[in-house]
Amino acid sequence: MSREINTVGVVGLGTMGAGIVEVFARSGISVVAVEVTEEALARGQATLVGSIDRAVAKGKMTPEQRDEIFARVGFAAGFGALHDVDLVIEAVPEQLPLKQRIFAELDQVCKPDAILATNTSSLSVTEISVATTRPNQVIGVHFFNPAPVMKLVEIVRTVVTAPEVVADVEALCARLGKTDVTINDRAGFIANALLFGYLNQAVSMLEARYATREDIDAAMRLGCGLPMGPLALMDLIGLDTAYEILDTMYRRGGRDRRHAPVPLIKQMVTAGLLGRKTGRGFYTYEGPGSPKVVPDELTAPPAPASLGDSAAIATIGVVGSGVMARGIVEVVARAGFDVVSVTRGEAQSSAVAEAVRGSLAKAVVKGKLTEEEQGAALGRVTWSNRLEDLDDADLVIESVVEEISAKKAVFAALDEICKPGVVLATTTSSLPVIEIAMATQRPADVIGLHFFNPAPVMKLVEIVRTIRTSPETAGAAAALVAALGKNGVQCADRSGFIVNALLFPYLNDAVRMLEASYATVDDIDYAMKFGCGYPMGPFELLDTVGLDVALAIQRELYLELREPGFAPAPLLEHLVTAGYVGRKAGRGFRDHTQ
Repeated sequence: MSREINTVGVVGLGTMGAGIVEVFARSGISVVAVEVTEEALARGQATLVGSIDRAVAKGKMTPEQRDEIFARVGFAAGFGALHDVDLVIEAVPEQLPLKQRIFAELDQVCKPDAILATNTSSLSVTEISVATTRPNQVIGVHFFNPAPVMKLVEIVRTVVTAPEVVADVEALCARLGKTDVTINDRAGFIANALLFGYLNQAVSMLEARYATREDIDAAMRLGCGLPMGPLALMDLIGLDTAYEILDTMYRRGGRDRRHAPVPLIKQMVTAGLLGRKTGRGFYTYEGPGSPKVVPDELTAPPAPASLGDSAAIATIGVVGSGVMARGIVEVVARAGFDVVSVTRGEAQSSAVAEAVRGSLAKAVVKGKLTEEEQGAALGRVTWSNRLEDLDDADLVIESVVEEISAKKAVFAALDEICKPGVVLATTTSSLPVIEIAMATQRPADVIGLHFFNPAPVMKLVEIVRTIRTSPETAGAAAALVAALGKNGVQCADRSGFIVNALLFPYLNDAVRMLEASYATVDDIDYAMKFGCGYPMGPFELLDTVGLDVALAIQRELYLELREPGFAPAPLLEHLVTAGYVGRKAGRGFRDHTQ
């Protein structure tokens, strides 16, 4: 049976430390909040007071509750005040020598049975523990920022942490109302090991000028439903902190290049561009600590209107009969364009028509569309099973099966049928657009328009230009996307574009983590949902997308980049071979048959 912890000490009262103090005090636990100097103590106290006062101002806490919380917190300069606490949590900067020095002092000050915990997000808990004479009582307790809001705590045990210490901390987290995952001591633990490879890759995209910072962030927010884009999140975390975490994981985690800090990060740290806390990082802020972004010299000017004019586009062809093609037909028709929907036969054409009518009817029931608008949208659609009916279209969107030979065949036919100057767009999510374009005699007119599923709901479209795409074609495509009410993000023709190139390596990393038996499917999903605010955990998402789809995209990324870290996880390949491909098969990483 775990013992009850009644008094907790917190060392370090920066943003994280002050948040941890608040978490314990709100839960009715007495806290001794410690800093090394009176000045640092005053700053930490001001941080805590500010957070609590904001909660009162927002009506989330009464003045009486605020007074009760403050009554539970004692502030002290120096470690001597921690002599009688049951547990101490250290929350100082991510520097191993500093943490080891603090733990050596805590070992001398704290009572013999006190638990010594570190809030480190990436350093070795084992290396910290050996600075004490009680390594069996040292444990990692990794809260996430902001600690009062985020539900996850990673409990990190070393090879010598006593089982009863783990049990005591697990029980404590339950009292705090947190979701905990208990794992072994490994670089980055769960959340940071998965998160920072993704963040690092996003910076690499920016460094290579593959896409703008705004488009990278918008792509991941709108395409994946993430609470923040990767570059904005780096600014929030702090580029210096991010660099230290990446460097630690690279050195301790097998020197995987996905964790080797991109040179741009070190350059920005050296230049003092640390993110929100200094008022400038990837974005410029109103002032140090402010979340408000202000224009700067990198702010992209609006595209000149002369580059594209959707008014010149009256009729749009959509080729394909799958879910994506059906969604695009609906989106285009609802936006006021005439549509020619082309499929391979009468049966497919009827299926697309039925699906579009059903979707529009649902929109009417939900109040998102009037019956008049429904009728007008359907009246704009012509159903056909002949590509020749696209001879008068102003723009054609291809959405056939994701196979290069099938797409090239469609584009070769369109090249013969469509009038000169017509924009030919492919909805491919992973294939090289240039290879599709070169199946025509007009590669300057070919562009990628990657819609996301379901197309009527998702607001993002990736506009993918090849090295042969003309400015006029890119401008017309961007104008069309805006006319459809979508957010267009522009990028060059590279495997995975923005979203898939960042998303699927992260999912592959999660499979590798499971493959290594480091954590369970549930723990990894909990870590990313409750620790990072993701709408779905990686395995939930893989089962939804389809393991076969994920494997195909990851193979394309690996073939193009040839980086070992992008090689598909063997476990993913084995599951797909065995037919475990996710929800559509009833079984993936979880059983969906029940």
